[in-house]
Amino acid sequence: MTDLKVLSAITDCQGASSLMVFLPGALMTPQRMVDAGLFSAVRERGLNLDLLAVNLHALGDSNCEALRVLAEDVVAPARAQYEQVWLTGISRGGQLTLSYLAEHAAPVDGVCLLAPYPGNRLTINHIRRAGGLDVWEPSEAELKDAEFRMWHWLRQPDFHKPLFLGYGAQDRFADGMQLLVKQLPQATFVEVEGEHDWAAWMPLWMQFLDAGHFETKVEA
Repeated sequence: MTDLKVLSAITDCQGASSLMVFLPGALMTPQRMVDAGLFSAVRERGLNLDLLAVNLHALGDSNCEALRVLAEDVVAPARAQYEQVWLTGISRGGQLTLSYLAEHAAPVDGVCLLAPYPGNRLTINHIRRAGGLDVWEPSEAELKDAEFRMWHWLRQPDFHKPLFLGYGAQDRFADGMQLLVKQLPQATFVEVEGEHDWAAWMPLWMQFLDAGHFETKVEA
């Protein structure tokens, strides 16, 4: 088992029946997510949610290792404890979330993607040069890469739980995210003014929380 303390995990648990797991962006610590107001926005609304922010990026650049830790040391124990487990991924954390959905059947009960990093432009351009996702056939070598496996899954994504995807209109990765939106027609999609930063992400987070997915706590 990976020690979550090594991953600089931050928790805010109040005995709720549902857990929200936050996956931060590259170079973003869990504390930065707390300081930005993600946790306080949940508490201000009185939502019946326990909160856990983990720094999978502390494991390095390996998406494969990050996905293994997410599956074995975060989601699996959480599913044994909570009725529902949700994932919120920001930027690279959003990419890891999509990769997780691609590799784990019925893994979580809902997903919030805030400006999910669509991947290396070389990967996206390679798929475009092949004629697009509909005709691209990945090689065995490509399927060893979690990023390529994510895009292969996005050809026919099998995820039928609530999915929110939002980003800023001026985001530097907007072109790649538009491809994600196209491949995830079941998603609730929201675009706001802003770039790849908290000025766009926080309004999106507020819209997601206000969508009615979570019950409010019943006061004793």
